[in-house]
Amino acid sequence: MSNAFELPENVAGRTTVSRCWNGVNVDLHEHTCTGRFLFQITSRAESTRLSAHFEEVGRAHAEPRSAPNIPNPHGYKPRSLYFAPAEMALWGYSADTRYIKCATVSFDVNLLQERLGISVLPGQADIPRLRLNDDRLWTLIKLLADAIDDSDPNAQLYGDSLTAAIAARLFERPQEAKGSGGGLSAIQLKDAMGYLEAKMPARVELATLADLAGLSQSHYSRAFKASTGLAPYQWQLQARVERAKELLVNTNGSLQHVAEATGFADAVHFGRAFRKMTGATPAAWRRDRLA
Repeated sequence: MSNAFELPENVAGRTTVSRCWNGVNVDLHEHTCTGRFLFQITSRAESTRLSAHFEEVGRAHAEPRSAPNIPNPHGYKPRSLYFAPAEMALWGYSADTRYIKCATVSFDVNLLQERLGISVLPGQADIPRLRLNDDRLWTLIKLLADAIDDSDPNAQLYGDSLTAAIAARLFERPQEAKGSGGGLSAIQLKDAMGYLEAKMPARVELATLADLAGLSQSHYSRAFKASTGLAPYQWQLQARVERAKELLVNTNGSLQHVAEATGFADAVHFGRAFRKMTGATPAAWRRDRLA
């Protein structure tokens, strides 16, 4: 969607696409600029923000500032991020920029703790970091931003898992993560498989699976992978492809029909996912089995 409000000086165009997972809002911004700019960065009401820059074109790097005339005290490094507590005023500045692509993850810390079952130490979310370098966090935010427009049912579990991983990276104490490395119990695993099978190919939220097991989402994701070797969204995709194989062999349905029956947007999307997982196109795979 495009922002309709008045643009800051020397910002010629700005677009934003958004999506929400786990109560976490993800906004992917693109700015086209004509040189020097300085403007206040708007935010969702009472939201803590974590932002990552993906692309920049120009003769100077953009930087977040705590006040219009106070330069960022931390030097630029590639894959930079910033973390801003709720209601903190921020300004964006660059001496000369032509294009910026970035993403902002916004959330209510209390809601995040409740939904994900993590413990944020008192004051931990109140400390701004205007130059934060963490390759793992940057990559997680990039993956999340890339999934904003993905309508596939797997995008729900995928995005939920990424938001849980971002929260754990930001706030979880190392001993908490290390202490939750076991897998699911036999009953928990049976419940998960039964639920995913029953709902296939519809979207499933990670919070629902975690609630079934009585675990936090971050703990559940680790336990599920320890038990199956796959993240929940990977297991769901694999199960959809396995069901597609059954339909390809046991019915005369077209590839479009099989795609729709297994939750893929169309035959092209289905073919791409099927080939990535099996090494063959659906048509070739069916032909070999029925020859």
